[in-house]
Amino acid sequence: MLKKLLNLLFFIPLAAILIALAVANRHMVRLTLDPISPETPFLAIDAPFFAFLFGALLTGILIGGLAAWAGQGKWRNAAKLRSHEAQEWRKEAERLSRELATNSPSALPAPK
Repeated sequence: MLKKLLNLLFFIPLAAILIALAVANRHMVRLTLDPISPETPFLAIDAPFFAFLFGALLTGILIGGLAAWAGQGKWRNAAKLRSHEAQEWRKEAERLSRELATNSPSALPAPK
């Protein structure tokens, strides 16, 4: 409940700021992707300025997320290895439990 409230307190002002940014920057601009001839570009995109701002923000989030994911690869590999080891130990414990259950108590050596 508290987490939901904190999310609302964070995301509602963020949404208001993003909407204000979009309204203030709605004029059309041209992104030219041709450095050779900017007057008659081979590839140009006309869009509202806020679209480029949000696109740059989204690209930064994606690149940052990919970098964090790649940086945590060694931890994911270690967790996978530990998970496999735990699975093997569980199988061994189950096998020993079955083996112990099938053997009669008189077949076990007496404790010293």
